[in-house]
Amino acid sequence: MSNFIKKLKSIVSLFYLLFSIAIVLGNTKSLNLFCSQIWCLLFYSDAPVCVFNFDHFQILRAIGKGSFGKVCIVQKKDTKKMYAMKYMNKLKCVERNEVRNVFKELQIMQNLEHPFLVNFWYSFQDEEDMFMVVDLLLGGDLRYHLQQNVHFTESTVKHYVCEIALALHYLRNKRIIHRDIKPDNILLDEHGHAHLTDFNIAAIVKEDLKATSIAGTKPYMAPELFQSFEGTRPGYSFAVDWWSLGITAYELLRGQRPYIMRANTPANEILQTFHKAHPCYTAAWSTGIKSLLPKLLCVDAQKRISSLSELQDLEYLSDVNWDAVLNKQIPPGFLPDRRRLNCDPTFELEEMILESKPLHKKKKRLARKTRESGSDGSPQKLLVHISNDHKSMSVHSAVHL
Repeated sequence: MSNFIKKLKSIVSLFYLLFSIAIVLGNTKSLNLFCSQIWCLLFYSDAPVCVFNFDHFQILRAIGKGSFGKVCIVQKKDTKKMYAMKYMNKLKCVERNEVRNVFKELQIMQNLEHPFLVNFWYSFQDEEDMFMVVDLLLGGDLRYHLQQNVHFTESTVKHYVCEIALALHYLRNKRIIHRDIKPDNILLDEHGHAHLTDFNIAAIVKEDLKATSIAGTKPYMAPELFQSFEGTRPGYSFAVDWWSLGITAYELLRGQRPYIMRANTPANEILQTFHKAHPCYTAAWSTGIKSLLPKLLCVDAQKRISSLSELQDLEYLSDVNWDAVLNKQIPPGFLPDRRRLNCDPTFELEEMILESKPLHKKKKRLARKTRESGSDGSPQKLLVHISNDHKSMSVHSAVHL
């Protein structure tokens, strides 16, 4: 076992104890110090580090909410490059029991880089919030475009399937199951290419092992996830992501999902739905798409398409130049409106009007807090910069089962 894994295990053991003490005592200063120490131990190990903080970025506007918290557009002051910055209040993170997921998402993303992922750049914190800086994609997510009544053509959906399939192939080689593929988590860049985001409930599985914990968004979760929950199946693997891709593709084409279920629908009822109800394939669809979707939406995980090679063997995709797709040389067909941000404008209003501690006023708020407390004005700040040249640090972690 590597020194890093040993260190990680000892950190995790200490993690919950110190957090519990800090929360019970209501000692936010100790909580902040502890967070900084954990952050440092986790991410300084064997990784090149450049120290940045909130002051190195100019906040432009809020654009949405993600699994990590809220999202805003920022510009790095020295390079003028634009990014998306996700941020979450530390205390709210603890209250929502999201600490493990936040750290796990950071742990996973710092070792990923792919054309069809939303890639990670920086991470840091101050005494109030944790921050994660990632690629800025201004084409909007597919959920937004569905809500705008965009009609996606079959050729566009086919292209999205190919792009996300390449991302899933990359994740499989990293032993990662995403577990939350849905229109909300697929962002488009300005040219319309699809990028997978949000790894806060992803799982890392060891060779020949299965995941057993239940995670995901119910309408997109594969049957074997519910079977695992019911105890009728020992676990699940990478095939769950391909089911979710099939549900997403169907929804993009038809404007609704193939199975009707809600967040509060019991698992046993959902399993019955999978066996009793059958997806409706519109007569106007081509024979090719009607042959692809059933293979992605096969209830039996063993018979379902669950790898890139299986997908490439389909006659429907025989005309695809996969190298050209990977290099983004083929336009997907749908081009987001470049004159708009392609997001709900109410996010900006919420940040400006409803948020009790808006991000754009953070600097003044912290300065006032420092003056009132009489401290030296040196909050714990930390950032790990994973550049394109330094994304080789290995992270080996078993999924939480």
